[in-house]
Amino acid sequence: MYKENFHSHTYYCDGKNSPAEMAKAASNLGFNALGFSGHAYIKDFECDWCMTPENTDKYISEINNLKSEYSGRMQIYCGTELDYFCTEVPGEYDFTIGSVHYLNMGGEYQPVDSSLKEQQEAADNYFGGSLIEYAVEYYRLVADVMNKLNTPDIIGHFDLVTKFNEGNCAFDTQDKAYSDAWHNAVDALLPYNKPFEINTGAIARGCRITPYPALDIADYIHSKGGYFIITSDCHNADYLDYGFEEVERVYSKYNIINCTDYLNNR
Repeated sequence: MYKENFHSHTYYCDGKNSPAEMAKAASNLGFNALGFSGHAYIKDFECDWCMTPENTDKYISEINNLKSEYSGRMQIYCGTELDYFCTEVPGEYDFTIGSVHYLNMGGEYQPVDSSLKEQQEAADNYFGGSLIEYAVEYYRLVADVMNKLNTPDIIGHFDLVTKFNEGNCAFDTQDKAYSDAWHNAVDALLPYNKPFEINTGAIARGCRITPYPALDIADYIHSKGGYFIITSDCHNADYLDYGFEEVERVYSKYNIINCTDYLNNR
């Protein structure tokens, strides 16, 4: 079974547990490695789920201490998840995840993953009510995330815009405009040769029954030579390896790599 997770959030951002609690839970699960990925500070607007510059220093210090504590038993990595709109990155990190959580509409930052209600309100205000056009704008940013964020190490939850669309309840993911948008984003990201997450976080939080990305997207990434890591996007130590066994079964035909080896051999 896959015994590592490189998308983990603590109480320094929007997670429940301390880094020490997360590390203990990972060790108890027999993990070989644990990567912390606190949400990086966003300077341009208030974000209550991101780390502040002040607690970023504490976060880095505590995780560096854990590296020593677990030396010889489990590798610890201090990383951060960068949002597309991060303009500066305080601190030095072992790895970064590049993600899109917001759209910028006329200077108003609209969260992508708060609720379907907020998605629809943004679509009504800026896209004539079309969630498809809303998703097209999301993928325009995803396509640029490597360029914008100085080539992060990992591509985060590629199709986050579908968080509240299980079973196509809000919009049709077979719509040509939607399909063209995600195809274009994948094609833009593949040349960077970075792993895409197979991310089980929305399953653990009861929003989806399948991980990111959707199977048709994962099939396309695989067909083009792309590869994956498995992450739980964990915000609670009880779910560090949530769904990993099922992912390994369903996605067994894909090139799923060990993230520890990937980071150590960059």
